[in-house]
Amino acid sequence: MNFITNKEKGNSALGIAIAYFSTNGYVVSIPLNDTQDYDLVIEKENHYYGVQVKATSCKTKYGNYQVALKSCGGTKGTTYKTLVDTDIDYLFIVTDNIDMYLIPKEVISNRTTLNLCDKYEIYRVK
Repeated sequence: MNFITNKEKGNSALGIAIAYFSTNGYVVSIPLNDTQDYDLVIEKENHYYGVQVKATSCKTKYGNYQVALKSCGGTKGTTYKTLVDTDIDYLFIVTDNIDMYLIPKEVISNRTTLNLCDKYEIYRVK
C-alpha cells in the first residue's frame, strides 16, 4: 500500500481494521468524534473493547516496522499523550504490506515507539 498523506494512511488502516473485526464476528462501533483514546469499539459475546488503530510504512535500520505511540501537536510539536497512558484495550497495527497485529495494551511498555520485532510476532493476525 502506498500512502500519499498521513490522513490517507489512517483512513486505510481504519477501513482494514473494520473489515478484520467485522469478518471475525465482532460488532464494530465507530465514535462520532476523535477526542477519545480509541478509534473503534468492538464487541463480542457482551464484552466491549476500545481499539486504537495505527498504520506504518516506517522501518528501523534492522528492517522491523516501527509505530509511533505518542501523539504530538501544537506549534512546538509537544507530546500530549502516549498510548500507554490511554484508556484502550488493544492496539491494531497495519503495515504497508497489509500485515496486521492486534496487541493487548498491557504488553506494551514503550512510551514513544514500538518496533514490530519477534517479540510481537505472536500478535500478528491472519
